[in-house]
Amino acid sequence: MARSLAAEDAVRAHRPPIGRAVFAAVAGRLFHCLLLAFMFELADFSVASNKVFASDTPGFVGSGACAACHQDQARSWSDSHHGWALRPATVENVLGDFNDANFTLKGLTSRFSIRDGRYFVETDGADGKPATFEVKYTVGVSPLQQYLVELDGGRLQPLDLAWDVAQKRWFHLYPDTEVSAGNGLHWTGPYKNWQARCAVCHQTDFRKNFDPASHGYKSQWSDLTVGCEACHGPGSAHVAWAEKRTTAAPDEQLDPHGWMRRTGISKQAVEQDMCGPCHSRREALGADSTLPTGAFGDGYRLSYLANGSYFADGQQEGEVYVLGSFLQSKMHEKGVTCTNCHDPHSGQLVAEGNAVCTQCHNEVGRPEFPTLKRAVYDASSHHHHVPGTPGSQCVSCHMPERNYMVVDARRDHFFRIPDPLLSEKVGSPSACLSCHTAKSAQWAADAIGTWYPEHKPGKTGYGEAFAAARRDGLNQATISGLVEVASDASKTAIVRASAVAEIGDQADAEIASRLLPLLSDNSDLVRRAAVQLWRNAPEGERVAVLLPLLDDKIAAVRLAAALELSIVQMEGLPAEQRSKLRTSLENLRASMAASADFPEGQMAIGGLAMATRNWDAAKDAFAEAAFFDPQLVDAWLSRARISSALGDVADATSVLSTGYQKNPGNAVIALNLGQLFIQQGRLEEAETTLKTAVGATPDNQELRITLAIVLLHRGNLADAKLEIDALLAVAPQKSDVLMLLGLWEVASGNVAGARKTVRKIQGLYPGIQFPGPLDALSRMP
Repeated sequence: MARSLAAEDAVRAHRPPIGRAVFAAVAGRLFHCLLLAFMFELADFSVASNKVFASDTPGFVGSGACAACHQDQARSWSDSHHGWALRPATVENVLGDFNDANFTLKGLTSRFSIRDGRYFVETDGADGKPATFEVKYTVGVSPLQQYLVELDGGRLQPLDLAWDVAQKRWFHLYPDTEVSAGNGLHWTGPYKNWQARCAVCHQTDFRKNFDPASHGYKSQWSDLTVGCEACHGPGSAHVAWAEKRTTAAPDEQLDPHGWMRRTGISKQAVEQDMCGPCHSRREALGADSTLPTGAFGDGYRLSYLANGSYFADGQQEGEVYVLGSFLQSKMHEKGVTCTNCHDPHSGQLVAEGNAVCTQCHNEVGRPEFPTLKRAVYDASSHHHHVPGTPGSQCVSCHMPERNYMVVDARRDHFFRIPDPLLSEKVGSPSACLSCHTAKSAQWAADAIGTWYPEHKPGKTGYGEAFAAARRDGLNQATISGLVEVASDASKTAIVRASAVAEIGDQADAEIASRLLPLLSDNSDLVRRAAVQLWRNAPEGERVAVLLPLLDDKIAAVRLAAALELSIVQMEGLPAEQRSKLRTSLENLRASMAASADFPEGQMAIGGLAMATRNWDAAKDAFAEAAFFDPQLVDAWLSRARISSALGDVADATSVLSTGYQKNPGNAVIALNLGQLFIQQGRLEEAETTLKTAVGATPDNQELRITLAIVLLHRGNLADAKLEIDALLAVAPQKSDVLMLLGLWEVASGNVAGARKTVRKIQGLYPGIQFPGPLDALSRMP
């Protein structure tokens, strides 16, 4: 790794998005079986016991235990996205065409078939050869359905082939991506593993049970799909109350009906913490499902408005789901929550079309939102489009959609007022121009100005700041703009936190001090982001500022502080602080261990081990990362660099040799391996390695420079000149290239030419130091 604190980079890295089916319900779909029978059928697919019991610690009982009393809710839920999140592959649940259907893409034909009521797919396996796999489960209902197969060690993997429910066709989720067997992004690879990436949001009470020794899983759950208790929490105490109509348990954590209490927070916060973990881009702090009654930050690390995930003005770009967008909105600021618009059991909107918006946005208003301007919104006088057309729909302007997983259009939950000039300035989509494709941003802005002369679009206060930082990099001007955003209390918490995250470890002492109050901000998002501003502070100052955050009420903040303090020399701390930091680091290790089946999780474990100088643990973790994803170049490099730093050059060479076999022609591995060969005087092997890499990546100047040095040392002047000429053609004034030319001229006996080259270098780079053979020439008059 480029920096010793590899853990920070690994923790912040986003896992490659593989997608989750976010499914619109199919209105009017009829079940062939009775509702209660269906509910109890689902309960049968439970690994955990469904025994009902009363206890101080409630247990999970399965959705089947709920349906008898809550029939209306169960009926709504049964055909919802949640009800279809994961189901066994049966004739009732499989929507795709498995009647000997074929699908061909890039020369690979996959076949879908049914045998004895079981569903099979013949496609390329982990070794690249055709193989037949049995479909175990279905994922989702609309607009697409995916399919899970079970591989060795209990690993469940979703196929990249999915069924388009509307068009009734097979399609590939990544049709434009070349992903062959052996690549971590292949459907059999680690980045597509169900237990690691998907299960906690598609199942209830999911326990991963990953075995690091065998790399297998013995996963368990209480409900196969997203059942009642995924949102309501474990129900055994409530069932006991329902049967006896007496207080479920003498526990202050339970209400009289047996549900877990959560007091002192708003309805919005309750729903945000309940729904947010599965409707957001985030990293889990643990391996298993969390209780819906916990704070979001105690189970997850919400992603900031990062480049590639969000456009600079905050619009959705990558697959970010809902929460990060919603937290930016005025709707969230005013207390709107999920169930104001969505029925919690069916998942459907509470009203059709514009009516879901006009339940609040009308001339009468709504008491719980007293600041909402009372006016007629669902009329041409507001939207200025012909009624009944797409332009007259609230969502067309305020919730523009973006396509994911090829066929899945998802609406942005920012609820923004369109600003075509800002979109043009920062490079984000424009809701206006998505329909009026032949028009300009200025045309759209003029129309808005005519319709709403009181509205003043333009500067948002953060879109420009983020765009400048992404475009120009972090410099004094762009950092100043980000600091202004981060310091502005009128901005939403996720915007301020994202501004801090953009600055990251580039903060100097002045900026860190100016933003010091953010460490005690009301928002844990802001506190967590502010921690990294102190990474480069002197150790004593960093300890003084961050140690109190090891007691923060939110786990994500505590873990962030522990990570930043992991490189502290613990011996110099007082006993009490030393003990606290040790405990916090153990908690951090435990959190990272929950992602031990992620390649990037092992990189984080290795980075923390490096920070705490546990070299053996670091090497083991990087070896595991390379095992999971042999194409993860940083894993090979990090493992080798530890051995090299410890003086075990032979081991470092062996590691990189294996890494190069797994990644033939990789320039970075080849360069580092070549340098190790040079260090050991193994010039022939260095030449062979570097030549193959240059052949694979001929534009890599550093590779050619190193190869030319090796060729000069071996006396192969003709091949060395070929490399030098290739470099001169693209970098005629680069100092390293001119030095090589001078060395070649000396080796060829062309001293006059070498003196001329030396003078040219001196003219371009006054005061530059020359290597031995050229040093004497540089001193000549």
